[in-house]
Amino acid sequence: MAETFAELYKDTLKDVFLKLAQEQLAQGADGLTCADAYAEQGKPEFALAYLLLTDMTDEAKRDIFARSYEQRASISELKADEFSSKYHRPFTMIKMEARKDRTAARRIRKGQSLPPETKSLFVS
Repeated sequence: MAETFAELYKDTLKDVFLKLAQEQLAQGADGLTCADAYAEQGKPEFALAYLLLTDMTDEAKRDIFARSYEQRASISELKADEFSSKYHRPFTMIKMEARKDRTAARRIRKGQSLPPETKSLFVS
């Protein structure tokens, strides 16, 4: 049996993100709207917190979560290109992190766990 969204990703998130999301939801925030907004900003840790607390299909959650990684990758690539132009040297580490984010997004869309190097970004 395939693991659920929560089973796959809950243990990858620091409690602080869940607590912040719970506080916002308790104040009347809409979980889907918040998750979607954080995905557009390229902030997967915040998007994940809201997705874990929101009732929707796992497929829809995977789509939003993957999009957060894709958006972060795009933002990182743009920043690396900007820095390369400004400082006249390549910023390969930023580009490498963007590739890792794109790999994470592909895995999420397939319903797979996050790569180990991605998990370390969220969990202490």
